[in-house]
Amino acid sequence: MVDRLKHDAPVLVIGLGRFGAATAGQLDRLGREVLVVDISEALVQKWSERVTHAVQADSRSLEALKQIGAEDFSIAVCAVGSSVEASVLIVANLVDLKIPQIWAKAISKSHGKILERIGAHHVIYPEAEAGERAAHLLSGRMLDFIEFDDDFALVKMYPPKPIRGLNLIESGVRAKHKVTVVGVKSPGKPFTYATADTVVSDHDLIIVAGTEGDIERFAALGS
Repeated sequence: MVDRLKHDAPVLVIGLGRFGAATAGQLDRLGREVLVVDISEALVQKWSERVTHAVQADSRSLEALKQIGAEDFSIAVCAVGSSVEASVLIVANLVDLKIPQIWAKAISKSHGKILERIGAHHVIYPEAEAGERAAHLLSGRMLDFIEFDDDFALVKMYPPKPIRGLNLIESGVRAKHKVTVVGVKSPGKPFTYATADTVVSDHDLIIVAGTEGDIERFAALGS
């Protein structure tokens, strides 16, 4: 089990492709100390003024990681995905350095399994996850879609016509459709938690929780 770490612990990000750069940039905006590492001198120069520290090094080398102080970090992200061999070598080095939390990008399920077996604590599939999210949004019924483990999802959407003008008990959202409306946003107002007495109008946005299949069927009501 991975130990709980400080919420503001410095982060080591290896690889400055789109995923690594986006991760490092967002961490910096959140006020986190970040060390980014890439083999490309051009990318390191580009990011040297955007994050706390940027270093050119070949992270496939354990000695190179030791020289930049990688073992002092409690969280590391291997954002290298274009080369499976490089990704595996880098994660193996991070494991050898006994870094408590190792996050790694994978480009396929087989790649992810290898990373998990050699010691990555969290494997991320950014391309696959983005594709799945886009597929749900393309129907036009949903405005945002976040899927968690065990087929559970949280979705922002317009309310289906059959539940409009009724409170959540009368419309039978949970009893009939097996989903839960957890939040409602009326025009010009912030999101508020939904209750059994909440009445959903034509102009509201709702946040719905449930399984992927149940939410898809709920979103298609009255269409």
